[in-house]
Amino acid sequence: MSRVTVNASRDGFVRNNKPFFYFADTVWSVFSNASLEEWEEYLTYRSLQNFNVVQISVLPVLHDASDTYTGSYPFELRQDGSWDFYNVNPSFFDKAEKMVQMAYEKGFVPALVVLWNNFVPGTWANVRVPEYTMPLDAVKPYTEYVAKRFGKYDPIYFISGDTRFENDEIIEYFQVCLHALKAAAPEALTALHVTSHFHNLPESFVHSDELDLYIYQSGHHLETQYDTYRTAEQFLRKPVRRPIINTEPPYEGHGHGNLYGRFNAFDIRKAFWQSVLAGAKAGFTYGAHGVWSWHKLGAEFTSENWSKVPFVWRNALKLPGAWDASYSRWLFEKYELYDIEPANELLVTGYEDIRMATSSASNRFVIYASYSNDIKVKWDGADYEVTMIDLASRNVLKPQIRCSDEFLVIPMNECNSDSLIIAERRS
Repeated sequence: MSRVTVNASRDGFVRNNKPFFYFADTVWSVFSNASLEEWEEYLTYRSLQNFNVVQISVLPVLHDASDTYTGSYPFELRQDGSWDFYNVNPSFFDKAEKMVQMAYEKGFVPALVVLWNNFVPGTWANVRVPEYTMPLDAVKPYTEYVAKRFGKYDPIYFISGDTRFENDEIIEYFQVCLHALKAAAPEALTALHVTSHFHNLPESFVHSDELDLYIYQSGHHLETQYDTYRTAEQFLRKPVRRPIINTEPPYEGHGHGNLYGRFNAFDIRKAFWQSVLAGAKAGFTYGAHGVWSWHKLGAEFTSENWSKVPFVWRNALKLPGAWDASYSRWLFEKYELYDIEPANELLVTGYEDIRMATSSASNRFVIYASYSNDIKVKWDGADYEVTMIDLASRNVLKPQIRCSDEFLVIPMNECNSDSLIIAERRS
């Protein structure tokens, strides 16, 4: 199995000489919270759903977690019970490597967070657990150990986890980690996982030859779900072109960020298509609230007010939005949308939430409409076949379009749900 590489146009990936759509699930806490038997059960089900990447934090996520920690710690303990960050605990990494091996053998690409921000002094998460601060001079040897342990499984590395680079010391921590990782594994792909509503990477990272892709978090705030497309647009404007992925949209079942209500399958579909049609077309990450933290019945959870109580992981695993995301990936690949570019300037209908993209050869356009509405575009549609897919039911519709020399009008989906519209030039 070959490793994933960046394509020639630097807007996507290649594996085995074929386009590779990064389709991940979020399982940050499995190394510390799941058993091998549970992990096998999980991998079997997600493989059935056609996921091809698993996003895992190498170290425990301590500031935002379910109290389901199992097994040993990643570092040896000092006499006072604190972690000795200069001495890794081989038994923890034996289990972690076994879990990565199991995923790899089922065809998954591991995407590993090397240094979650709760271990870095001065970060917003470290303030909550300052007793777990990693000394700066421990970062390099720890990172080298991670690269050596997992390198044979061709992982993608997220250097940071949930950070926003608040000061120079924090930037230095992640620079040390990135340099050490690339020195130890020069062919591995790297990214920086950031907080929600954030795209302002330090210039030293934007212009670094050691950073390979842009990833962002549209996040779990109900009020800022426009970040699915606005943040993609911000990364698309960066001076250095890289593949872009929304690696943390709202988790299905997650609370609306200190508000009553939870995200559902509709929100997953909306995040998928608004992201990829706005420029984040290299892939997409799904998350289920309860799977990422590996929640179990009766367990304490640190972030109930913000996130709401997670579902038990086995129940969260079966939430329907994972199938919707998988179907969306299937549509993306079936219609070979790898070359699309954002084209909202062609939309006459004035709703920003409606997203449009066109192929590089102008032989196809794609529109996502989160709600039923007539859609008018600047396009001569006389020679185009238009298909509408009702994404809730997956019914395929043939809308009665209206054409003029300058405009194409697509009537609304009469099923009162979100829809994907694909127009292809007749051969």
